[in-house]
Amino acid sequence: MESLRVALAERSYPINIGAGLIDRADLYPLRGTAAIVTNDVVAPLYLARVRKAVEAAGARVVDVTVPDGEQAKGFETLNRVFDRLLTSRLGRDAVIVALGGGVVGDLAGFAAATYQRGIDFIQVPTTLLAQVDSSVGGKTAINHPLGKNMIGAFHQPRAVISDVQTLDTLPDRELRAGLAEVIKHGVALDAAFVEWLERNMDKLLARDRDALIYAVRRSCELKAAIVAADERESSVRAYLNYGHTFGHAIEAATGFGPWLHGEAVASGMVIAAELSVRAQLLKPADAARIRALVARAGLPVRPPALAADRWHELMSHDKKAAAGRTRFILLEALGRARQMPVEPALVEAAIGAAAQ
Repeated sequence: MESLRVALAERSYPINIGAGLIDRADLYPLRGTAAIVTNDVVAPLYLARVRKAVEAAGARVVDVTVPDGEQAKGFETLNRVFDRLLTSRLGRDAVIVALGGGVVGDLAGFAAATYQRGIDFIQVPTTLLAQVDSSVGGKTAINHPLGKNMIGAFHQPRAVISDVQTLDTLPDRELRAGLAEVIKHGVALDAAFVEWLERNMDKLLARDRDALIYAVRRSCELKAAIVAADERESSVRAYLNYGHTFGHAIEAATGFGPWLHGEAVASGMVIAAELSVRAQLLKPADAARIRALVARAGLPVRPPALAADRWHELMSHDKKAAAGRTRFILLEALGRARQMPVEPALVEAAIGAAAQ
C-alpha cells in the first residue's frame, strides 16, 4: 500500500492506494453507525466485502443502493439517501461510506455535507476516474438541468481508500473515461507526466497493475498539492478544470448520460488546446500531442454538433464565469495552465477546429 496525505491542517486525511484495500478494517476511520451508499452495479460486486470490513472496524451498518449513471445525480436520488439516513435514525456521529464511482462519491459526499448540517464520510472509489480525481479534494454536488454540479458543497472526506483491484471489473469504456482525468492532470500541471503517459498508455489500457498504481498516485499527488494550496478554488485549483467548461456543456447538451463525464472532458481538452493556440499561448505541435494522446486512450476528440449559441448558453452557467463572462482554463505550455476570458469568435473557431 502507498499512502499520501492531503494537507489541510486539522482536516487533513490520507489517500491509501493499493490492491485489496477495501477489505482492511484498519483503513476505515469509523465511529457509531456507518451508512454505505453505493449503486446497483457496484453493490453486487463489493458491498458485502465493504460491509464486512466496516463491521470489523466496529460500526453498525446500514446501506442504500441508488441507480447507476449520471442521471441519478439529482434531488430525487439525494432524497432517497436522506430517507434511508432518517428512517435508520442516524445521528451526527454517523459516517457515510461512498462506495462507487464519481456519481456515488459526489452524491454521498453532498448528503454527508448537508445531513444534520454535516457528518463525516469516507471515499471508497471503484472507478479510475474517481480514484484519480473526484474522490480527492472535497468537491461534492448534484446536477441541475441547467448545469452539472451546480448545487453542492466543499466537504472533505475523512479518508480515501483507492483499491486498484476494483478496476479489474471496470468496463473498458469506463476505464478509458478515467484516463481522461489522468491526461488532464498531466497537460494542466506536469509535462513530465504527459511524457510518461505517452510511453505507457498501452500498459494502462491493458490494466497493467504497476502502471495503474503509478497513474493513480501521480494524479493524486498533483491534485493533493493543488487542494492544499487552494481548497475552495479561488485561484490555482481552477486549473484542475482544464477541459471541463466544454465537457460540462457537452454533458448538459446531451442529457447527462450518452457521453460519460471522462469522454466529454476528453473532447473538451482538445477544444481547450485549440483555443489555447488561437489565444497565442500554446504551440500547435503541443495541441497536436494532446489530441493524439486523447485518441490513443480511445477517447473522443470531436465534440457533438451544437449551434454556437447553444455552446455559449451552456458555458454561461459555468462556475468559473465572472461578471457575465466565461473564463477558460487554457495552456501556456504542456503542464502550465492559466485562467482567462476569451473572445467568443475564438471559442467558436476552436470548437470548429476540434470538430475537424
